[in-house]
Amino acid sequence: MTGGDRASGATMSGATMPHDAAARPVAAQPPAPRIGLVLEGGAMRGMFTAGVLDVLMRARVECDAMIGVSAGAALGCNYKSRQIGRALRYNKRFCADPRYAGVRSWLTTGDIYSVKFAYGVVPFRADPMDERAFAADPMEFWCVATDAATGEPAYRCMRHAIDMPFVRASASIPIASRPVEIDGRRYVDGGVSDPVPLEFFEKQGYARTIVVLTQPDDYRKTPLPHMRAIRLALHRYPHLAEAIERRPGMYNREIDYVREREKAGAALVIRPAESLNIGALCKDPSELQRVYDCGVREATKALPRVLGFVGEEHVGRHDVPYTTRIIPPQRNL
Repeated sequence: MTGGDRASGATMSGATMPHDAAARPVAAQPPAPRIGLVLEGGAMRGMFTAGVLDVLMRARVECDAMIGVSAGAALGCNYKSRQIGRALRYNKRFCADPRYAGVRSWLTTGDIYSVKFAYGVVPFRADPMDERAFAADPMEFWCVATDAATGEPAYRCMRHAIDMPFVRASASIPIASRPVEIDGRRYVDGGVSDPVPLEFFEKQGYARTIVVLTQPDDYRKTPLPHMRAIRLALHRYPHLAEAIERRPGMYNREIDYVREREKAGAALVIRPAESLNIGALCKDPSELQRVYDCGVREATKALPRVLGFVGEEHVGRHDVPYTTRIIPPQRNL
C-alpha cells in the first residue's frame, strides 16, 4: 500500500498510527523481471515460429528483448515491427518464385536465398517491413551470426533496419550461401556456433525467457556424415569447418540446458509436439500454412502459461501499433 492508503486505513479503523511508523519509508517494490525471447532457426521450420509470434502479438505480449538465430532472426523482425501475418504472407507468396530462393539463385549468385530479391525487393517493396515501428518498439532485438574466420559466435543488437545485413548473415548457411562481409569481417549462419542462445541471454540479465524451438522434445542431433566434403568446400575457413563438426554435440548440450531452465521455472518453452517434416526450401504454400498452423496451435495452448509467466507488466504496455495489412514502401529503391 502507499502512505495515503495506510492513513485512510488507520482512519477507518479508528486507531492512531504511531509517529515513528508513519515516518517509516515504504519498502521499494522489486522491479519486474526482465523477459527475454529466444528464437531457434530451422529454415522453413521457421513457419512454426511465425505462428507462435503472431499469437504473442495478437495477445500483445511484449518482451524486453529478443534474440534470433538464422530463420529465427529473419522472422523475428516481424515481432519487432509488429506486423501480424506478414511472415506467412510473403513466404507463401514467393516460396515457389525462382527469384526468391532455390538452386538457380545458388548457381548464379552463390546464395540460396537471393540477396537482391529476398532481402531487397520483398522486405522493402513487395511486402515492406515497417521500419518506423521497428525503430519505435523499445524491445532490444539481438541476432547471432558466426565469424567465418574463427568459428565463434558474434552477437549484435539491431536497432534499425539499416542493420539488416547482419540478419542476412545470421541466416547464411555455409556452402549454400556466401559469407556476408560486415565491417571487414565475414559472417555466416549463427546456428553453427550458438543455435539456442539461452545461456547468452541469461548473462545479459534476462532472468525469465520464452524459448521457441522448431524441433520436438525428443530430437537429438547426430554427427554429420560428410565432414570430409565440408572441410574441402570450406578449406579457406578451417575454424568454421571445425565449428560445424562440433555443432551436433553443442546443440544437444544447449537443448539439455533449456530443459534444465524449463524445470527450474526460468524458461517457458514452446515447441512442436512432433517433427514438422518440412524441407528447407519447401515451395508448397499449403505446407507452409500447415507448419504455421502448428505454431499457432501450440502457442494458443501455451498462452495462459505465457501470460502468467511474463506478468501483466509485459502485456500491452507500449503504444506502438500492430498491423495485419501490407504497408506502403517507406524508402525509395
